[in-house]
Amino acid sequence: MICQVCGQRPATTHIQTIVNGQLSETHLCAHCAQKQGSGLLGDWGGFGSLLGGLLGEAPAKEVQRCPHCGTSFGEITQSGRIGCAECYQTFRARLLPVIQRIHGSARHVGKSPGGSALRVAEQNSQLVAKPRQEEGSGSPIEEKKRQLKQAIEAQEFERAAQLRDQIKEMEHHG
Repeated sequence: MICQVCGQRPATTHIQTIVNGQLSETHLCAHCAQKQGSGLLGDWGGFGSLLGGLLGEAPAKEVQRCPHCGTSFGEITQSGRIGCAECYQTFRARLLPVIQRIHGSARHVGKSPGGSALRVAEQNSQLVAKPRQEEGSGSPIEEKKRQLKQAIEAQEFERAAQLRDQIKEMEHHG
């Protein structure tokens, strides 16, 4: 197939455009494709408008882009990465169902402050988990959970299993 613009070289770029349900095809050589739309693969808007004008068709629908970083929703779906914080607001309606499907919720819960913090134990200079509350404070279930954590750290697995069972029993009976 020969280029439809210059009529000299073989066509290597084939562009299909659908406007108002009508399919139109344009076949270009690499030289004419580059000349017609710089960055043809990255920005179809200018070339599509030019081609539509030549063929007497209405220009194709504009792609919505983030006003801050310029990322389109198509680019987000291809890369799997959000361009910037503003993208969450710009594409909120389209991102929300995806985020809910992936994470089970669209609301970020996060972690409790200090829940996984580490401190240096003075006896042996090793990193150990920082306790959430001082000993003797909190509910009985929280106390058992603290004891369970200590038993696991000390590798007292039989005691840890007993504590785990006690916690389950306490949670079951309220």
